[in-house]
Amino acid sequence: MKRILILLTAALLPLLAAAQETLSREEFLRRYTNLAERVGPAGLGVETHLNKWEAAWPEDPQQYLARFKFCFARCSSSHIEEMSVDKYLGQPPLLPMTDSLGVKHNYFEVTDYDDDLFAQANSAIGKAISLKPWHLDYRMARIDALIAYEKDKPEMALQELKALVDKHYKEHPVWEYEGMDSVSEEQFRAFMQDYCVSLFRLGGETSAQAFKALSEHLLTYCKDEPLYVNNLGSYHLVRREYKQARKYYERVLKKNPSDETALRNCLLMARAMKDPKLEKKYQAMIDRK
Repeated sequence: MKRILILLTAALLPLLAAAQETLSREEFLRRYTNLAERVGPAGLGVETHLNKWEAAWPEDPQQYLARFKFCFARCSSSHIEEMSVDKYLGQPPLLPMTDSLGVKHNYFEVTDYDDDLFAQANSAIGKAISLKPWHLDYRMARIDALIAYEKDKPEMALQELKALVDKHYKEHPVWEYEGMDSVSEEQFRAFMQDYCVSLFRLGGETSAQAFKALSEHLLTYCKDEPLYVNNLGSYHLVRREYKQARKYYERVLKKNPSDETALRNCLLMARAMKDPKLEKKYQAMIDRK
């Protein structure tokens, strides 16, 4: 009998040791953070750690967020490409050159994405969102990735942004955001305006339409918000549709005659129209501020 007990104890020891070696969620996160800081989100050893983390804690949203960062980092690569434009996705050329004949050659850094790896990244952040649907930073991480992936054709990103706006104003969730105690209405609007600006700066017709569509969608919930009304003015201003642009800027100035964005853009508009009387009007309003 004693021999049997000894054998049972010997057989249980490895199992007990394995149980003791299971790390807590917090420890997995701490080790991942330290590792990612040293080698990057997709560096040597990260995938092995993520696999162990997922096996131990399959319902940990932080693990899926880390997996998203790993897949997104791995799915991108870049090359240098010459283009006959002054800007690409809102950025100046990495290497502008002029040859001996005076011809300009602009070289841009172009990022390419592996579709399969991007799909894995999107799936991972989707799981994180499903586990913590009130985490605004998770949703914004997905949107940021989509904007990067779609480049100047942000169609999926626009749909995600519209869905986020609908959720915010229809369900009124109490958002959480890493490093912030809470997300106020003012902060949410500022986040959305940042996305509007990002879409505007991408260049191209599809992104311009997305910029306009997001601004209009936001205005259905927060009527007369000057940020978004000014956006519509800017949409028409860059298209040289001055009558429509002025209508939106004047709508802002009617409520706030000192709105700097509206005034500065109206001044630019007047100069573009070569209308000295109108230019004098807006310059005087700026001077009175």
